[in-house]
Amino acid sequence: MSTDSAVKEDFLREAAPYRRELLAHCYRMLGSVHDAEDQVQETYIRAWRSYDSFEGRSSLRTWLHRIATRTCLTALESRGRRPLPTGLGSPNADPYDTLVERSDVPWLEPVPDAMAGAEHADPAAIVASRESIRLALIAALQHLPPRHRAVLILRDVLKWRAAEVAEALDTTTTAVNSILQRARARLDEIAPPQDGPAEPTSPEQRELLARYVQAFEDYDVAAIERLLTADAVWEMPPFTAWFQGREDIGHLIKEQCPADAPGAMRLVETRANGQPAFAVYMHAADGAHHAFALQVLTPTPEGVSHVAMFFDLRLFTVFGLPAVLPPSTPRSVASEP
Repeated sequence: MSTDSAVKEDFLREAAPYRRELLAHCYRMLGSVHDAEDQVQETYIRAWRSYDSFEGRSSLRTWLHRIATRTCLTALESRGRRPLPTGLGSPNADPYDTLVERSDVPWLEPVPDAMAGAEHADPAAIVASRESIRLALIAALQHLPPRHRAVLILRDVLKWRAAEVAEALDTTTTAVNSILQRARARLDEIAPPQDGPAEPTSPEQRELLARYVQAFEDYDVAAIERLLTADAVWEMPPFTAWFQGREDIGHLIKEQCPADAPGAMRLVETRANGQPAFAVYMHAADGAHHAFALQVLTPTPEGVSHVAMFFDLRLFTVFGLPAVLPPSTPRSVASEP
């Protein structure tokens, strides 16, 4: 084996363990799991090509994150932010109005916990990783200019020193500190209050999720309403409208949901953005249940406070979920450990 080939093989072996955390980093920057995968691939290509010149003045992990940050910033030069419907600036809608779909908007996407590294043996690491990808935070980050977003993530999530961030972004420590202060202030303005931890392993959370599955699969709208907080928010990209309050959400489900009887919907449990999530399947004329939408929930001690329902069916592939549920597939029972 030539020296060059040996160096490249060494890079592939040493860099491979960082792929998931690089994807999480790119996802925080871009708000899209598909775009994040593309930029992680670009990061590895750039790093592989320049590995001969890697001097080891920083760790390989830091070097890769520096490349990934610059790659994402380049990608963001030609892309707008990825909002949720609540981020468009319009008031909450009437559940009886016709839903308006905007396929031209680059909507925010959820990310599977497994892809973003939100599964660790260390409980403290689990909490930290889930917090850094929670849906509300990713949505709030979209309101920051790209460089402000990068500084905030590198300083507050990756815990880099100001000097390291300055080197990565080719600027000064003073500039980094100034940007960080402004980014934190802006995030405080737009980020919603922190709800209780979305941890499904507690008996209370497991019971709440089990009742949620039961209510949807029974198409019991009154039960669904009771599981929501009084000021719960429901949004459904690519539809621009969003809805607040358990009564309006109940009216929305009655008026707009194609389900019409118990058994019309089946829910399969998954995890997204460090939060409980459910793949929703809808009964079709062929007798099977077909992929319909992916829900990401924010549970609290008082009930579910937020539901983001994504109708992008490409997400089922990303989450490793089938497009069709066979009749023999058992119901997802969220109360099981």
